[in-house]
Amino acid sequence: MPNMPPFHLAFPVTSLANARAFYGQLLGCPEGRSSDDWVDFDFHGHQIVAHVAPDEARPTQAHDVDGDDVPVRHFGLVLSMDAWTALAAKLQAAGTRFVIEPHIRFKGQPGEQATMFLLDPCGNALEFKAFADPSKLFAK
Repeated sequence: MPNMPPFHLAFPVTSLANARAFYGQLLGCPEGRSSDDWVDFDFHGHQIVAHVAPDEARPTQAHDVDGDDVPVRHFGLVLSMDAWTALAAKLQAAGTRFVIEPHIRFKGQPGEQATMFLLDPCGNALEFKAFADPSKLFAK
């Protein structure tokens, strides 16, 4: 994959303490700047910012994708297969409740990928995925 500039994503949370526990401790994202109302995290080189906005943190609709009820509003990362496998094991060992359990989607198709979905403690959906062949990320 080519060297890409980091993205920036701001999202609502109900509690900075819960965001710090999930993103900082469970996912291992180093914390950057913060205030009483927001905190920056280094999400594998990308800047994500949790803003306290309880009225904005709400469940999202879902659509069928290869038999899974995928939350429409979500964000995440495309990891290497080894990193995805390690993260799945870490999350399972931590007792994480998945929206969609770790598995392979689109088996035998150009877009075959490992995927898993989970919610942060504030209801934001995250997807982590990996491709055995990273060049297939945008394959049709």
